[in-house]
Amino acid sequence: MYTMKQTCEKTNLSYETLKFYCNQGLVPNVKRDSNNRRIFDERDVAWIQSLNCLKNCGMSISEMREYIALCLAGESTIPERKIILDTKRQTLVSQLQQIQECINYIDWKQGFYDDVLSGKTKYYSNLINTDK
Repeated sequence: MYTMKQTCEKTNLSYETLKFYCNQGLVPNVKRDSNNRRIFDERDVAWIQSLNCLKNCGMSISEMREYIALCLAGESTIPERKIILDTKRQTLVSQLQQIQECINYIDWKQGFYDDVLSGKTKYYSNLINTDK
């Protein structure tokens, strides 16, 4: 069993975030020790790591609650869970494409600046008139 602090270390969450997740019902079946402090087992830690991933995927607290409710309902809800995850995946793929376009632009712009600084290319700008 792990204390809150140990669980935070294992999951890379702040104490406040883990406490918030617990208070929001995002960590079901939280156990308590003899001093009424939250304790977590390996399954809890694995679930908390999954929660962290869902958050990083852009899931809101209410979406995470919905997903957890489906998980707790059992195997019969797998098709619904797959739809939720597929929707998030599509969003992430779109974001990844946008990020790649931004990286490509920055790479192009850096190359342009290198060419200008080396004298290979004449400087021009879309913001100011450089024709003199």
